[in-house]
Amino acid sequence: MPSNTVYPGGIHVPSLTFFQDNPRQDIDWATQEKHLTFLIQSGLHGIVLAGSNGEAVTLSTAEKTSLVNLTRTLATRLNRPSLTITLGCSGQATRAVIDETVAAHHAGADFALVLVPSYFHFAMDAGAILAFFTEVADHSPLPVMLYNYPGVAAGLDLDSEILVALSRHPNIAGVKLTCGGIGKVPRVTAAAEPPFAVLSGQIDWMGPAMAVGAIGAITGMANLYPRTCVELYELYKAGKTQEATELQLQAATAEWAFAKGGINGSKWVVAKMLGYPETSAACRRPYPLFADASKQKWMLELAEKLKPVEEGLASRAA
Repeated sequence: MPSNTVYPGGIHVPSLTFFQDNPRQDIDWATQEKHLTFLIQSGLHGIVLAGSNGEAVTLSTAEKTSLVNLTRTLATRLNRPSLTITLGCSGQATRAVIDETVAAHHAGADFALVLVPSYFHFAMDAGAILAFFTEVADHSPLPVMLYNYPGVAAGLDLDSEILVALSRHPNIAGVKLTCGGIGKVPRVTAAAEPPFAVLSGQIDWMGPAMAVGAIGAITGMANLYPRTCVELYELYKAGKTQEATELQLQAATAEWAFAKGGINGSKWVVAKMLGYPETSAACRRPYPLFADASKQKWMLELAEKLKPVEEGLASRAA
């Protein structure tokens, strides 16, 4: 079991997973490689595979490990062999989650991102949640990142007391807060056993979260605007508050498109703006297509607001 492994600060992207337009919706490996190459070359601090944005619940363990293998191969080829790779290892049975952490380790992942099981949500009180994460962390060959996302976990919320208690486990590295609970950040960072990393689950409140102890964000918007997200992080790290605040307001406006558009909307706009096949933007069924023309127009207009910023940063890096 690893011990006190530090989760790196910065911007980590929960990569989208692209599928073919065939009856079984197999992974579109050509588009996947293109997208991962784009992300790796952008300067992001890490890639999260099979998170919620990556449609984790629709992926088999074999598909997840193949994504890890591809990402590590590409990172090495692109001179970033030590890029941090986190794999979503969630499930409804403790043994299944542990099995996925083992598979993730063998595939070359660095961390396991674990969501609380929620099918039997009525039985998952604080004691059951603590017992679950403790058992997973005891047996995982990878350090565990807690994933707090009540919206996809039947409302189950890891409160600050649970997070502080779990921070004492030597194989639990931190938490991704996709709950918008910024009040948890100072409570947890003040009382957690270091080095316990707290990251916001969206870019729109990363700055305020960093002001009270967060070390970055795991944000879906980085699928389209990775350089902008990294720039925002670097401005806050450098103490350039005024510049950071101005960019934070722009980022928050654009991210509303991703939040309201959902995963299918996010995939649609990323494919549209990055020139991927339109068919690859479909989520695995039964998640519906993002097909409403008025919603597409609204999302594209909102998302495009950051395009000049991203292009300017890309030109500066060239």
